[in-house]
Amino acid sequence: MIKRTKRWPRGPERSKSNLIRLGLTSGDPAGIGPEVLLKALACEKKLPTAAYLIFGPEEIIRREIKALKLKINLLSFSHWEDMSQPGFYLFSTDDGPLSIKKGEPSAEAGQISFKSFARAIEMASQGYLEAVVTAPVSKLSWSLAGLPWRGHTEYLEGIYPEAIMAFWSQKIRVALFSHHVSLKQAMEKVKKASLLEFFLRLENSVRPLARNKIEFLVAGLNPHASEEGLLGEEEKKEIIPAIQEAQKRGLNFSGPYPPDTIFRMALEKKGCWVVALYHDQGLIAFKLMSFEKGVNVTLGLPFIRTSPDHGTAFDIATKRIASEQSMLAAINLAYKMARRSGPPALHLSP
Repeated sequence: MIKRTKRWPRGPERSKSNLIRLGLTSGDPAGIGPEVLLKALACEKKLPTAAYLIFGPEEIIRREIKALKLKINLLSFSHWEDMSQPGFYLFSTDDGPLSIKKGEPSAEAGQISFKSFARAIEMASQGYLEAVVTAPVSKLSWSLAGLPWRGHTEYLEGIYPEAIMAFWSQKIRVALFSHHVSLKQAMEKVKKASLLEFFLRLENSVRPLARNKIEFLVAGLNPHASEEGLLGEEEKKEIIPAIQEAQKRGLNFSGPYPPDTIFRMALEKKGCWVVALYHDQGLIAFKLMSFEKGVNVTLGLPFIRTSPDHGTAFDIATKRIASEQSMLAAINLAYKMARRSGPPALHLSP
């Protein structure tokens, strides 16, 4: 695991042509990660002009290219100066012969996907990459490999406590107050101080990426946002006071709104963010509206990180029928955010 320092050493500055450097991880080799990544790269006309650095085992990458009958020109990479021109570069993480079986989680697959991910994050943290796009990993494979993290975001939170799991599409944007915890644990987290701290981090993370002032709609925890306390007390005791305090600080947060109508409000307003208080409250609606073109975004990092809004799909990994649309969306969004973002934002404490 990378240990965070007060200030990361910076990598080489962008070239005079302002070429964006994107890291791409291949994900769990037993799932659809390598497939959707390479299918996306084969759609060159749909990709922005950039220097792409692929992290993963060369054996698996080349095998997948052959199986999918794709034409991708992989360029050799030995030093960062090699990436002075647009193209697809390969950073091989091979450790020798591999025994991965498609469609089956394993400790070996977990170690492979983690190694490529951790290496890409290290390089981005040091300033060598403006953004990282991660193919899906398996929580089970990571667990079998003895890794303590449940996924990408949890690993990043260990390095950058300001990290926020969010989801982005042309239709709607969602930020999760809590994510991979039980519903009981998520409810226990709904406290004024924690909510206010989250609101401040969220606004501070989104601000550098937005052209206009952003509006945040906060969902209630209980049905109908508690109906003035008739269906629960969290809104009155915790959520409303946190929103009011954020408003006093000049932040554009409002609510809490009934969870069953908040997404319709967001669609009508366009460009606003929904703050969901737990995982499924936000993602059921998001995936219903934007499943193939939605993007997972980690906010609050000193670099851009995006990922397709789907998992490893072990059940179809051997069929090679996976859609690359979400991966294309993740790559294009990472590029746009990297172009738009400035220096890393400072953390605002409550």
